[in-house]
Amino acid sequence: MVAYGVPMDEEVFRAIADPVRRLLLEQLALRNDQTLFELCVRLTTAGRGMSRQAVSKHLAVLEDAGLLTTRADGRTTLHHLDPSALGGVRDWIDRLAPPIKEER
Repeated sequence: MVAYGVPMDEEVFRAIADPVRRLLLEQLALRNDQTLFELCVRLTTAGRGMSRQAVSKHLAVLEDAGLLTTRADGRTTLHHLDPSALGGVRDWIDRLAPPIKEER
């Protein structure tokens, strides 16, 4: 429960709390259906190089939170962003900071 008794998925908040996981989500938003190897390269390019095992653990947290799905393609696994789990977070943020209406 978050303020005003609104249920929220704590797993989503935990998942997006980590900067590496946010970067992984950003990379998948730029180009979906990436392999573990591709995501490792993108993290290294962004100055966040880490082992494949560490990246795999971060991806598992994102998958458990419902923020991504995986699909086997032969011997590789493709990771696909599923932003629908962010709906509750978006609604909560909108209640905190409603959109600013422009004056004419």
